[in-house]
Order: sequence, then structure tokens, then C-alpha cells
Amino acid sequence: MEDIDIVHGDTGKILFGMGTYGSRSIAVGGTAIVKAVDKIVAKGKKIAAHLMEAAEADIEFRDGRFVIAGTDRAIGIMQLAEKLRSGVNLPEGAPTSLDVRHVSEGPGGSTFPNGCHVCEVEIDPETGVIEVVRYSCVNDFGTIINPMIVEGQLHGGVVQGIGQALMEMTVYDADGQFLTGSYMDYALPRAIDAPSFSVENHVVPATTNPLGVKGCGEAGCAGSLTSIMNAVVDALSEYGIRHIDMPATPHRVWQAIRAANGARAG
Repeated sequence: MEDIDIVHGDTGKILFGMGTYGSRSIAVGGTAIVKAVDKIVAKGKKIAAHLMEAAEADIEFRDGRFVIAGTDRAIGIMQLAEKLRSGVNLPEGAPTSLDVRHVSEGPGGSTFPNGCHVCEVEIDPETGVIEVVRYSCVNDFGTIINPMIVEGQLHGGVVQGIGQALMEMTVYDADGQFLTGSYMDYALPRAIDAPSFSVENHVVPATTNPLGVKGCGEAGCAGSLTSIMNAVVDALSEYGIRHIDMPATPHRVWQAIRAANGARAG
């Protein structure tokens, strides 16, 4: 990795770019890298064949080196690049550098992930306070390139879902004055609002891109909203409550329980 520089947002260098959008960074960007690398290797084989006086068909690329098949004769890709930079003589029509430019057309089809999210909540009927006490999920994100980043994306999405399901709400007064205009008033989830997550992966590589990757950015939020709210309604079902709007704030839950108890008493 120390040999690689990744340049973001330099319009003097990139051919085309339009942002990540819906979990497509590795599916599109990774595909571009893979295909660009294929072009580099193809150019390198032509050059290495000339430098090592071998047939191009006999050149293999492995472990960062161009190798004559069946021999120990090889040249590293960085060494090859240095020779090109120093002005080595090449036959007419041979590549003069390993530089390539490639624009990915994107995945050949959808790369939707899938999975199962299960949430357990506890509700205090006296106050309406909801606690998420356990959260488990199994996800199919296809090939996972960086497990730490993928799990971090999932954690962030689940916490975002906890916020939307249980606390985040815009409030206006009777005159239309916005009352939750800053983070002093607008409720965001904190670490104390989230349990430790149990995360497992069931990897089924996608067939629509060469890396077999699928999106993961939205999965945490999409899974948490439904599992949390279903858990809340399940917990309230003993009161005959079958629906409650998001966010299921303590006040809203308390009101629903009181209304349900009043209807029973009546």
C-alpha cells in the first residue's frame, strides 16, 4: 500500500467522476482499478518480453513481477517502470510507459446486498422510554475488501436507524416557528443509545462486477428501521397497539399506552 497514492478530486488528472451515490464506490471504482490494472499488465508483458528477449506469450505476471514461464528470470513492475523512465530502447509500436487511463462504465447490473437484522427492545410502560438491548445481523455484501470499513459502515447505518426510529424529530410551534434548529434541541443518538452489535457475514459474490462486491452503505439503516419498529410494536402488542409512527419517542409511546389502557377501561 505504501507504493500507491490515491488522488481525489483533482480535475487536472481524472478523466471523469460523479461521486459515490448509492453504495457504488467499490463496485464502480474497484472495477475501474481492476480493468486499468489489466491494461497495465498487458503493456508490461509486451515491454518485459522485449527486455528479457522472450515471447510475449511466455510472460506471466505474478507477485508484482513479470516472469518468463518455467524459469526464474523476472523483472519487477517498479524496476520495469524505472527502465522505461530512463529511456530504454524499444521496438517501434511498443508501449513507452505503463501509464493507462480507464473510465469504468459501472457494474453490468445491480449489486444489491441482502441480509437479516434482528432487534430486541425493552420498554418502560410508566415512562415510554425504549432501550435497544440487543441487535444482531447477518449480511451478504458480496466480496468484502476491507472488513473494518464494512463493519463501520454497518454500525453507522444502524445507529442512524436508531435515531430515526426512536428520537430524531423536527418540531414546530403553533406559529410555525422551528424549535429544533440546532443540536442542542434536535435529538441525535449517542453511544449510550446503542448496544454492542453482533455482525456476521454470509458472502455470496456478485456476478455483475469482476470483484464480486455489493453495496453496504445503506444496509445498516434499511435493516434497523424495520427491525427496531417491528420490535417496538411487538413489545406494545400486549396493549393492543398494532402501529406507532416514527419516531417512537417516550412521550409518543406513553400516550399510546395511556390511550390503549383508556380504551380497555372504557
